[in-house]
Amino acid sequence: MQVFGLVGNPVGHSLSPPMHEAAYEALDIDARYVTFEPEREALATAIDGARALGVRGLNVTIPYKEAVRDLVTVDDVAARIGAVNTVDFGGDEPTGHNTDAAGARRALEAQGGAALDGADAVVVGAGGAGRAVAHGLADAGARVAIANRTVERATALAGDVAGASGHELDELDALLADADVLVNATSVGMEADESPVPADALHAGLVVLDAVYVPLSTRLLSDAEAAGATTVDGAWMLLYQGAEAFELWTGRDAPVDAMNSALRNRLEDRYRV
Repeated sequence: MQVFGLVGNPVGHSLSPPMHEAAYEALDIDARYVTFEPEREALATAIDGARALGVRGLNVTIPYKEAVRDLVTVDDVAARIGAVNTVDFGGDEPTGHNTDAAGARRALEAQGGAALDGADAVVVGAGGAGRAVAHGLADAGARVAIANRTVERATALAGDVAGASGHELDELDALLADADVLVNATSVGMEADESPVPADALHAGLVVLDAVYVPLSTRLLSDAEAAGATTVDGAWMLLYQGAEAFELWTGRDAPVDAMNSALRNRLEDRYRV
């Protein structure tokens, strides 16, 4: 039996186990997905122990995405983003990857119909999710504008992303006027019925992805739908980053439909979304 899993602390909230278990069942793979909660001082030992025990791959969640980067050999994407959310033990050395960037890209393309090469994209937020999304969009050929509450963070991130620019939130109206893609990479909308984007800045022809997935229908997505925009909820980004990890570990196409059903069933059971 193959073993894959998740390392973080805490991990009881994670939606990764049902997604990956559904994938194994759909493809008749003899595997299990388990969770691990090491303390920070035991993280290096945990990674070494997983490798020694024959674990095939690990997802990494908070608060260890940055710390794990220093314990494995990272690929170019993870190095630029500065965080690892997937570890592959299939080679001579453990390798670290970041599938959040590809997860956002695949969600926008597959569910939003977005053509990213040559698109004008706006990313709201310059934290960890914003870094991954901005790099993913730029790698796909989009021109990226990053808007953040603290403009200095937006400008700093833009300096790390090819061709990107940093802006204040007050500039969103102008930035979105001719934009093709908008991604909310902040947590605004998770705890309260509010949006980080003025409703009147949204328009038809825009593809809007909200990384928030609880609730699935955020204020931003409701406003975007009312404006005639195409909307993509945050569960799609979560799904596709998991699919990317599955494909990296197994070399097989992820059974996206099975994984999506398991994810949304768990979301409904847990959060009544």
